[in-house]
Amino acid sequence: MLGWLAGLPIILVTFIMSSFCWLCTSIGASFVLFCQKISPKYMSAMLSFAGGVMIASSFFSLILPALEYCKDSQIQKSFFVVGGFILGGIFIVLSSLFFEKKLYKFKNKKIETLKRNILLSTAITLHNIPEGMAIGVALGSIAVLGDFSMFIPAIMLAVGIGIQNIPEGTSVSLPLFRDGVNAKKSFLVGVLSGIVEPIFACFACIFSIYVAPVLPLFLAFSAGAMMIVATTELIPESISHNKILSVFFVTLGFAIMSFLDIVFT
Repeated sequence: MLGWLAGLPIILVTFIMSSFCWLCTSIGASFVLFCQKISPKYMSAMLSFAGGVMIASSFFSLILPALEYCKDSQIQKSFFVVGGFILGGIFIVLSSLFFEKKLYKFKNKKIETLKRNILLSTAITLHNIPEGMAIGVALGSIAVLGDFSMFIPAIMLAVGIGIQNIPEGTSVSLPLFRDGVNAKKSFLVGVLSGIVEPIFACFACIFSIYVAPVLPLFLAFSAGAMMIVATTELIPESISHNKILSVFFVTLGFAIMSFLDIVFT
């Protein structure tokens, strides 16, 4: 398999591996199709699980790689990683205010449901953009530098990202289903949240020499967005229904996501 991939043009390898990541997101989103009837307590547990997954992803999948891309540059770490994280949080706060203003005609409960669904989907989609770019930069730099010793690590990076995309796809579709969106639409939103991965992976591969320096900013921005959604939307909602269950599933989601990120990336 690796020999076959190594014989292909780098841009095609990038498309194949990033599409694999998209497929994994779709597999995770497909779990909602098998949920015929879910109790409110179970779905609240899934909200907190999604929150734990997003917090772990913010750190292990985004912040740590951003710091690694900065290498020893303290200026990049300060402005790109810290600044990007803050900008991501501000983006979600402003988006929340924007959606509240646009959805004022609905009843209060409807506003909160719609807003949470939009913010959750937006945060996961934003998260998939820099992950796709990371794959593109890793593979594109091989062609730019001519160093094929990095081919297998780049492939394993894509495999790792794909595996940890499975619970992320679930964390999009199940909360939507809980809030009244039918299973097919919830699945479709989960699938679409991952389509940006191959698009931006191929873009980053082609322009890797230009994208690589600012990739930490995109990674940190997505981390800030995901962290705010998890801590202000998902976890508070789950705690309001069952505090003990929420704490357990936040911990479980964080632990599973951390394990996948540590082992496969």
